[in-house]
Amino acid sequence: MAATTETTGPAPEARGIGLVPVLLLLTVVSGLIDAVSYLGLGHVFTANMTGNVVVLGFAMAGTPGFSVAHTATSLACFLVGAYAGGRVATWFKGRSRRTWARATLGVEAVLVGVAAAVAFAEPHADATTYALIGLTALAMGIRNATVRKLGVPSLTTTTVLTTTMTGLVSDDPHGEGRHFLRRAGAVVALLIGATAGGLLLRHQGLGLPLLIAAVTSAVLALLTSGQD
Repeated sequence: MAATTETTGPAPEARGIGLVPVLLLLTVVSGLIDAVSYLGLGHVFTANMTGNVVVLGFAMAGTPGFSVAHTATSLACFLVGAYAGGRVATWFKGRSRRTWARATLGVEAVLVGVAAAVAFAEPHADATTYALIGLTALAMGIRNATVRKLGVPSLTTTTVLTTTMTGLVSDDPHGEGRHFLRRAGAVVALLIGATAGGLLLRHQGLGLPLLIAAVTSAVLALLTSGQD
């Protein structure tokens, strides 16, 4: 009897796109979303909460063009999202990282997709501004909590780059080459997203950059693996 050879594919966690390129693509999405929120929704960030705290200070000082209500809405929704993302991370502890990452990215895609639909339907209504701020900030809070808990080295955030840029120039690039490349990639990714978002906003309005962000998150939700 001839011997049979059993062939097996990659482990379930390894199936799909690695987390490093996924997180870099999500950093591009962050740039798109902050371009929409800051340039199109009254000088408020919905992904970058470090900048948002500064913006809130400007608004509280009465600086023209800044809104306490808009910024407070963004901060509150982001924190709610981060809390929810943390609870989901606790529930998935010890389980499949692939399933966990895909589930949270799916939620992000739905929230940003709803925001895109609202932007296309009522682009100039005051209620639209609050809806877009709330939906995108909620999505970014969930994502940030997830990314932080995933703990991919040098990519523990996809929205703020202060620590990333510090490490980029202060650490020895020859000692940990992969970390240098990841950090540099994150800076470039956010720049690309912000540039693309600004151009799309100028020529196409609020809806299209949000739709692109939602579609990107949806595709990643289908293809993300659980491994770095």
